Amino acid sequence: MALECELISAELSHYDIAAPEIEVAGTGYRRGVRLPEIYLTAAGRVSVARYLYYPVAAKGKGICPLELRSGIIAGYFTPRAARQGAFAMAHLTAGESADLFSEIGNMQPSRSSLDRLTKTLAPHWEDQRVVWEAQLRQTETVPATATALAISVDGVLAPIRGADKQAQAAQPGKHASGPTGYKEVGCGTVTLYDRAATRLQTVRYARMPESKKVTLQQQLATESASILALRPDLRRVHLVDGAKDNWRLMNDIEAHLPAPPQAPIEIVDFYHACDHLKNGCDAAWGESTPESQDYFARLKTWLKETDNGAERVIRTLRFQCSLARGNPHKRLEAELTYFRNQQPRMHYAEYLRRHLPIASGVMEASCKTLVTQRLKRSGMAWTRDGGQAILTLRSLIQSNRWRSAWTRLSADFRKIVKVPNQPN
Repeated sequence: MALECELISAELSHYDIAAPEIEVAGTGYRRGVRLPEIYLTAAGRVSVARYLYYPVAAKGKGICPLELRSGIIAGYFTPRAARQGAFAMAHLTAGESADLFSEIGNMQPSRSSLDRLTKTLAPHWEDQRVVWEAQLRQTETVPATATALAISVDGVLAPIRGADKQAQAAQPGKHASGPTGYKEVGCGTVTLYDRAATRLQTVRYARMPESKKVTLQQQLATESASILALRPDLRRVHLVDGAKDNWRLMNDIEAHLPAPPQAPIEIVDFYHACDHLKNGCDAAWGESTPESQDYFARLKTWLKETDNGAERVIRTLRFQCSLARGNPHKRLEAELTYFRNQQPRMHYAEYLRRHLPIASGVMEASCKTLVTQRLKRSGMAWTRDGGQAILTLRSLIQSNRWRSAWTRLSADFRKIVKVPNQPN
């Protein structure tokens, strides 16, 4: 590692410029002082002497040609070191990441420098996000065995700094409101399935709280349109829970897609439906009593395996509701409303015969792995920019786009420096 540091230091010095004047993006700069600076490489810290330049025409911030030409990130990290640091920060806290690098024994960034790294990377990605996401899609193909494209959306409450100190109201199809100081982070997936309803690949997105999840909607619509441009024959499936806002979002996404040969199939996630069924059984026959468990198992089988399963569930709950009083009656009424509203999307036996997915486990896993595992640890509270910086990295990694994305992201930190009267 000491040898590597020595070689990288020598290599970095080749990016320095000692000309009297230079030009960057049309602005002229005059040479100033030459001072040493510490940079972090993947093998450790190196000290390199380099020139600073200052604007010719007006007062302003100086620049360092060495950093611009070599792509130094956050004024400290070489591209390779930045990549490793960003990857670690996508999975661990700043403190844990610093401890990891200390244990490995090569570069040893501080917690603050790692935190600064992700916040430096994020604006560059957001500025070019639409273009770069399109470029990533152009390098990908659709498996020949794919037969269905499933779009799913959901949300997970996360602690947001500055969030209104008011509990989140429960949405139709949701059981409970969220805690104060939390807001909903939007998550979405686009998944390809084969004839056996086996998942082939998934692209995951997550966005910090935003009105009507407009950016998430745009990402999912564009992602789906890119796949359908290659395979317009894919069967479209909208697979979400029963929340009204999620179905609205699915309709908005579909409105931006080309007209399909067959209407998209709307499916309520089977396990969300089972949650509501369990709640209804507990209201009718008592919390987790043997009778409640027996009826739940029976009704769950009907719901999944019979053509009129949802109708049979509704008849059973309606009869029990007629017998109930007080709170059990209110609970049964709520579950009856849920099943009545979602009945057209609960033909599970038919979906299974057609080898379509009926459960949004991919979406649930995405909410957990993209958001919960990283953003909801003890004592955390996130700004929107800070949280999005982490979510973007995790989304790219979990969508198998990290390598290609990093190529584009790191290149955005390299700038052309011109020396007057000399070839570039």
